[in-house]
Amino acid sequence: MSAPSDDAGASDRAFALLQDLLPQHFLSRTMHGLARSETRWVRNAILRFVLRAYPQIDLGEAANPDPFAYPSFNAFFTRALKAGARPLAGDERDLVSPVDGTLSQLGIVRDGQLLQAKGMHYTAGALLADEAAAARFDGGGFACIYLAPYNYHRIHMPLSGRLTATRYVPGHLFSVSAATSRAVPNLYARNERVVCEFDTELGPLAVVMVGALFVGSIETVFAGEINPPRTRGGLVSHIETGTGRQFARGDELGRFNMGSTVVLLLGHRATRFADRLGPGSTLRLGQALARTE
Repeated sequence: MSAPSDDAGASDRAFALLQDLLPQHFLSRTMHGLARSETRWVRNAILRFVLRAYPQIDLGEAANPDPFAYPSFNAFFTRALKAGARPLAGDERDLVSPVDGTLSQLGIVRDGQLLQAKGMHYTAGALLADEAAAARFDGGGFACIYLAPYNYHRIHMPLSGRLTATRYVPGHLFSVSAATSRAVPNLYARNERVVCEFDTELGPLAVVMVGALFVGSIETVFAGEINPPRTRGGLVSHIETGTGRQFARGDELGRFNMGSTVVLLLGHRATRFADRLGPGSTLRLGQALARTE
């Protein structure tokens, strides 16, 4: 296992150690229940706390801008946007952001490795939990996008494609904040995640939805809520539901509860990332990430 990033400070390491000691799955199960409670005072208490803590939440973009009209906090958190709020950039050769969020890293998959933070790498094989699948992405592009609690939390297709495989990979539930990313080696390959693979006109595509602390569930539009329940014994679960389904660019694919991360891999060797994109760049769903030639 690699060491923490060269940029990881003492506070980052202390935060990671604290998380390692916490009952991560118990806390996430508790959040899962609270977020779905339709008891009015529970819903209202969580809503008021979150709205105060995250003034960046833009309710003007929501299909229903009244936060107290939703039956539960989770319904509010995974709210839909108004029609036309996120137009798609470019054409079918443009890979677009599947989410609103912050770009953590982007680059080329070299010798099977992806950059996590300065001086830290992890492998595509570990991330995808499938070495044969990972080989298809060597030399292609990748992008890692972090969703903060104030972001829109539905995940959409970055390209048109046909679903070829879905698997749930059990694991830890570390935070996926920048601090944890600097301090926890192989973070995205250690956390619980759902891997969706597609065939596209531009080559193979993987959309990896990575769970995190307090992320009560990951859902897809074709298989519903995938976790919980969680598998016992650390076994990867292959999900056949939805295999063969065709998705258009921009179609909804799934959603998170609370903040988390999406990792994209595109197995196209002529992937050219958009100018001025780099770690820390703010992204919006539908924004151009890369062009394939």
